[in-house]
Amino acid sequence: MYLIGLDIGGTKCAVVSASLNDGDMPEIFDKISFSTAECNGWQGVFEKFFESIDNLKIRYPDRRFDAVGISCGGPLDSVSGVIKRPPNLPDWDNVPICKIFSDRYGIPVFLQNDANACAVAEWKFGAGKGYRNMVFLTFGTGMGAGLILDNRLYSGTNDMAGEVGHIRLASDGPVGYGKNGSFEGFCSGGGIERLARSMYDKTHPQTVLTTDDMSAKAVAVAAKNGDEFSISVYDKCAEMLGRGLSVIIDIINPQAIVIGSIYERSGDLLKDRMMQIIKEEALPLSYSVCEILPAQLSDTIGDYAAIGVAVAGLEALNG
Repeated sequence: MYLIGLDIGGTKCAVVSASLNDGDMPEIFDKISFSTAECNGWQGVFEKFFESIDNLKIRYPDRRFDAVGISCGGPLDSVSGVIKRPPNLPDWDNVPICKIFSDRYGIPVFLQNDANACAVAEWKFGAGKGYRNMVFLTFGTGMGAGLILDNRLYSGTNDMAGEVGHIRLASDGPVGYGKNGSFEGFCSGGGIERLARSMYDKTHPQTVLTTDDMSAKAVAVAAKNGDEFSISVYDKCAEMLGRGLSVIIDIINPQAIVIGSIYERSGDLLKDRMMQIIKEEALPLSYSVCEILPAQLSDTIGDYAAIGVAVAGLEALNG
C-alpha cells in the first residue's frame, strides 16, 4: 500500500510518501518540504502540494497511491474534511481540503488535527503500539492530547476532544491556552519559560541562567548540569504534570500515556516527582494499570502523523 501524507504547519509544510505492509513501520521513500509563508495563502500552498504530488506520480510511475492523510492544526471538521481558520493559518477559513484533493486525485482523503494525528502515529507505529486505550500528550509548544479509546481515535463531537491544556491546575500560575494556572501554562515550552521567570522574579536566586535566555531548553541544560534553581523549575513542572496526568488517569483509565517533545528529551528531570504526585492524586486501581512512556517517533512524528491519518482513515472506511 502506498500513501501520501500532508503535514500542514504555520511555518512549513511537507509532502511525505510512504509504503506500508500490514503491521510494519511505514517506509518513507520521499519527502518534499516548503515554507508556508512563501506560498501566499492556502491557494498557494495547494498549488505547491499539487506540484509535489504530481511529481511523485511521475517519479514513481509503478506505485499507485491509495489514500492521502492530512495533519493540520485545528479548529477543523474531520468528518466533512474542512479546515476552519487555525490561529497559525488565519486565511484558511472553511477550506474544504479533503474534497479538493479527492476530486483531483480520485482517492480517499482524510483529515485530523495535529494532536490527534500524532496520537495515531504513536499508537500505530511508536510507543503506544499494541495498546487498546492510550492518551498522547504533545508537551511541546503547547499542551494537547489525542485519545485512542477502544482501539480507535476519539475526536469528540466537534473535534475538540483532548484539549487538556485548558484544564486549570492552580488558581494562579503561568498563562497557557489563555488561562493562568492551566496545564499548558505549567507544562509546555513557553510555560516552563514563564514559570522560570516568575520563580526567578520572586526569589532572585543564584543561577547560571540569564534573564536573556530562560527557555525550556536552557533551563533543562542547566538543571542537568546541577543548577539548583533550574532543578526547582523542572520540579514544579513535574509536580503539575503529575497533577494533570492524575486527572487524565482518573477520567480515561488508559493503559498508557505517551508524552512527546519535552518529556522525550527531559524525562529524567520530571519522572520521579511526576510519579510521586500521581501516586498521591490518582486512583490506585487506575494508575496501577497505566504506563507513562516517552514518545518514540521524535522529530519524525509529523511525517508519520500524516501517514497515520491515512492508515486510520482507510481502516475506518473498510470497517
